Amino acid sequence: MTVITEYEAARLLDIDYEKIALLVADKALDLENCPYEAQVSLIITDDEGIHEVNREFRQIDRPTDVLSFPAVPFTAPASYGILEEDESYFDMDTGELLLGDIMISVDRVYAQAEEYGHSIKREFAFLVAHSMLHLLGYDHMTPEEASVMEQHQEEILEAVGIRRTQEN
Repeated sequence: MTVITEYEAARLLDIDYEKIALLVADKALDLENCPYEAQVSLIITDDEGIHEVNREFRQIDRPTDVLSFPAVPFTAPASYGILEEDESYFDMDTGELLLGDIMISVDRVYAQAEEYGHSIKREFAFLVAHSMLHLLGYDHMTPEEASVMEQHQEEILEAVGIRRTQEN
């Protein structure tokens, strides 16, 4: 698993965000039975940066906590059959599956950690887990989809030992 990180925010995210992102992303792939080594791009930005991208790509004129840009058009969540037919989803140099891009607002990480009463680490890890599931084809447009996605998010965080406490 490779996470390529770009840090574009002025505000410092005072955790080992690269290590946490790699741990969570790797566990997501493991729990979703991904048979490939994979690569994800992670952009850490601020509310202004994510607002601009949200407006441009989703026509939603406000900041958000996380945006996911999947590279693979999964027909069903974590259904890897599509990859057997098309090598274009893989990095030709490393052989890694190119899953897509994750963009996280550091401003939202701090605000939501305070709002939900848990640590910065937990909020950041949650957003990575949430976005990884989107990259693997999950969504939360219906109550049923949301329930499945929430369950998977909690399984990922539990498996890496990141819980809803201030100590994490």
